[in-house]
Amino acid sequence: MNHPTPSQTVGPFYGYALPFPGGGDLASGGIGVHGHVYDGAGDPVPDALLEFWQADEHGSLAGSPGTLRRDPTDGSVLGRDGLRFTGFGRVPTDQDGHWALRTVVPGNGYISVCVFARGLLHHLYTRIYLGPDAFLDALPAQRRRTLVATPEREGVYRFDIHLQGEKETVFLDFG
Repeated sequence: MNHPTPSQTVGPFYGYALPFPGGGDLASGGIGVHGHVYDGAGDPVPDALLEFWQADEHGSLAGSPGTLRRDPTDGSVLGRDGLRFTGFGRVPTDQDGHWALRTVVPGNGYISVCVFARGLLHHLYTRIYLGPDAFLDALPAQRRRTLVATPEREGVYRFDIHLQGEKETVFLDFG
């Protein structure tokens, strides 16, 4: 079976060098948030990369810098130290377009998301709301639903991202 080579496919290839071990572990314990990224046809996107920024449980955006550990011999990234909350995460999707994040409930009520994926000329920004918010009240109900995570069970939320189509997620323009 022939497999496409990089020169025969459309890049960029976000899975190379950008993800790091524990990229979705913003905090130990806390809550889990997961979902899928879908394209306009409703098919999973297996090579997207998501970046997350969020406030801590008190609403502070300060975070703790420098929690990534490196191997002292070869300099490779070993992962987070598991102790300090940074407010930043980076997660690739798997072959089924699935991603997962472990964090705390943000004090300001939402998690900011930046989506990088093949076919996107510019990355997309959205938010994951875990409850009611004044910003959401300004949107039509159908669009509002695309920004609200669905509780699956105690401490676990689901949030799917649809890049286009009938279920398209609301994307924000910060320009």
